[in-house]
Amino acid sequence: MTTKPLLKAFVFALLVAAIHLAVWALANRELPMINAPSLVNGFSYSGFQITQSPLEKTYPSAAELLQDLKLLRPYTREIRTYSSLDNTEVIALANTLDMQVTAGAWLSGDEHANQREIAALVVKTQQYDNVKRVIVGNEVVLRNDMEIEQLITYLDMVRGQVKVPVSTAEPWHVWLKNPELVKHVDYIAVHLLPYHEGLPVDKAVEYALSRYQELLQTFPRKKILISEVGWPSKGPSIGASVASQVNQALFVREFLAKTAYKNYDYFLIEAFDQPWKINIEGWAGAYWGMFDAERKPKYSLSGAVPKDTRWEVKAAWATALAFLPMMFIAWRFRHWRLGGRLSMGVLLQACITTLVVAWNLPGDYYYTLRDIVILIALIIGMGLTSAVLMTYGVEFSEVLFKGGWRRAFKRAAPVPVEQQKFVSVHLACYNEPPEMVIATIESLVKLDYTHYEVIVVDNNTKDEAKWKPVEAYMAALPDNFKFFHLPKWPGFKAGALNFALTKTDPRTEVVGVVDADYVVTPDWLGALVPHFTSAQVAVVQAPQAHRDWENNFFRRMCNWEFEGFFRIGMHHRHERNALIQHGTMTLVRHNALAENGWSEWCICEDTELGLRLLEDGHELRYVDETFGRGLTPANFKALKSQRFRWAFGAMQILKHHFPKLIGYSPLSFGQRYHFLTGWFGWLGDALQLFFTLGSIGWTIAMLAFPKDFSLPVAIMLTPILCFLLVKGAMGPILYRRTMKECGWSDILGASIASLGLSHAIARGVLSGLIRKDGVFKVTAKGKTIGSKLGLLMPIWEETLLLLGLASCSAAMLITRGANNLDAQLWVSMLALQGLPYISTILCQIIAQFPDRAPAKKAAPMMPA
Repeated sequence: MTTKPLLKAFVFALLVAAIHLAVWALANRELPMINAPSLVNGFSYSGFQITQSPLEKTYPSAAELLQDLKLLRPYTREIRTYSSLDNTEVIALANTLDMQVTAGAWLSGDEHANQREIAALVVKTQQYDNVKRVIVGNEVVLRNDMEIEQLITYLDMVRGQVKVPVSTAEPWHVWLKNPELVKHVDYIAVHLLPYHEGLPVDKAVEYALSRYQELLQTFPRKKILISEVGWPSKGPSIGASVASQVNQALFVREFLAKTAYKNYDYFLIEAFDQPWKINIEGWAGAYWGMFDAERKPKYSLSGAVPKDTRWEVKAAWATALAFLPMMFIAWRFRHWRLGGRLSMGVLLQACITTLVVAWNLPGDYYYTLRDIVILIALIIGMGLTSAVLMTYGVEFSEVLFKGGWRRAFKRAAPVPVEQQKFVSVHLACYNEPPEMVIATIESLVKLDYTHYEVIVVDNNTKDEAKWKPVEAYMAALPDNFKFFHLPKWPGFKAGALNFALTKTDPRTEVVGVVDADYVVTPDWLGALVPHFTSAQVAVVQAPQAHRDWENNFFRRMCNWEFEGFFRIGMHHRHERNALIQHGTMTLVRHNALAENGWSEWCICEDTELGLRLLEDGHELRYVDETFGRGLTPANFKALKSQRFRWAFGAMQILKHHFPKLIGYSPLSFGQRYHFLTGWFGWLGDALQLFFTLGSIGWTIAMLAFPKDFSLPVAIMLTPILCFLLVKGAMGPILYRRTMKECGWSDILGASIASLGLSHAIARGVLSGLIRKDGVFKVTAKGKTIGSKLGLLMPIWEETLLLLGLASCSAAMLITRGANNLDAQLWVSMLALQGLPYISTILCQIIAQFPDRAPAKKAAPMMPA
């Protein structure tokens, strides 16, 4: 191989990498904003380090506290504490640095603990002259920890024992609602946190200062301390309030700038991030600090502010991990047009970037062990989802941009009678309507071919009214038409076909298989059998097609849903000699079939045989021309049953052949790829079921335990939403590209049918992975059957899941607010997850519609 293709692949990967890095840089460009004074009036301070927590009784050392205060000293001369029993060295250490302290006593519903807090506070006030004032209790009224009367008792007690001003800290609305509380404090300590009130950040400072003015006007004789003011760098969106590092910097800078030359007394909440607060305040509680928990500044008070200070690391990893796979795409698919390689490259880079961002979340957030476990599970799910999306992307790019199939076979020219290969046509039936089977046999009688036989095997049909008419009809046909009834025979359809092999004429070179509902065209054998002139050819396959669907919308949906695979998927696989062999309109070389036989352990014996023939080094050909038409499934229950069987059988095959698919065998890379990934779409349906159940469970947990279970961050939801949308868009685009005769209404119908089968496929995949043996169930064909009284019975699982998703969506919007961005994203994801179940219900309803009257043909004009 020359170096030129590799050089081109390297340049291609380099180009995509450059574009990717440019997008990262553009998305994370530094934002200019107002500069703020470098000095801050004061900080709320809790000295707990990243792994410490008062809830677990793990405390910082005196050296750690001193280091914190030295870090804050250039920014401020004053701090506020919350407890007199936790970190008791803080006041003394602050005194050595000439820093003043507004000391706090933490009050709760525990009377004994409250008395200890107050006693310690009084002692500290008496011992250290840097205690400027005290705050007895923090938001105890807001939390309903005690009655107002009890709090007033504590306030009066402390005011009688200390010489510094005394207050308690509450949000602004609590002070306005309880004016009697003002009479028992020396000043008003107010919390102004517009984030909690759903304000957009650009209006938040103005709003906070207006609340301050309202208190000033209401209580003109009281000095007011803003005991907490700030904005979190991370957390759930609350209405129009969006927590981010940029918004935190914007709020703090604007507040400092507007209060710099006025007589405002305030404490920014807070000096350092406190991860332990997640357990009591929810996940925003950890992110109010100007410094992170590792004591690194999160933003500066002047200059531009980046959206993500770690974007270079993430971008570099995402680019590096994608580079070699990008080169492989450019080299492997070098015969594609540039658009196909670019679409694949962009999709690959997006998937890898999403995974890298997810992997880096512990560096952006304070994750607990539980969070890490959940993240790992989510990354695994995202990895599998990305693999599914990439397989869709390969098919999408090849069909849309390749510019023509290299392996494209047409009908062969008929050969003279004396050169015809002898064909044995096998038809297996079980409990089928006799008139339908007879119609198939009639079409076989009319074959424009000389050297052939037809063997009809009816196995396990107990009702004589079903098989006796077929036997009688066959008795009147020439000797090359043979009928066998097997009252009790193992192996389902494969068993019947293996029996037919034992009755096959010794002259047979080719075996043909048709389903009991197929009406074949007279030229079927004449146009396809000559392909077996090539010694490597073991199978010649024509597409499945349908009849009698035009006047019923459900059958139209089924027809076009099937059509997509035979017009798109089969060509995609055929390009690398990796066909899925299906058990009707198929022709198999007799000696290859006799050596292998039909596998009776697998309920998809046709596909399994095709894979064995490929493993033996044979060629399978596909001629995309219709040589026969069958009936669509009779109703949605039958369609679901058929797809469940296919998914179950696919997993049987995957498990049985897995060693040869990944180990030593004659299979090419392309064949291995298609048989390993060809069912990824169905595995994706199974994954979707787990995501749905997980989403419902997580929503219930968030509603029941809001502080322990939070909404996933938007950066995690957005890729999932994009995946669902991209996957949903690929199918209709390919349909429109490959099937011009399929209008948008039929594309919609096919999409609804495909989505509606998702749950049945998921159950088939899971059952096939867990169970060894399956039961072959014949798909009911023909017109809609069944009682309308049992309308919901075939879809009761999907209905329950849809109700669960709908209930979770409504509950989230009610409890979190319809304007909450995170709630909107979460509900959007729940809605997209509900589409398959909505489609299921639509399919079941549409399947009940009667046939439309066929369009009347215009009467011929009579001559004048």
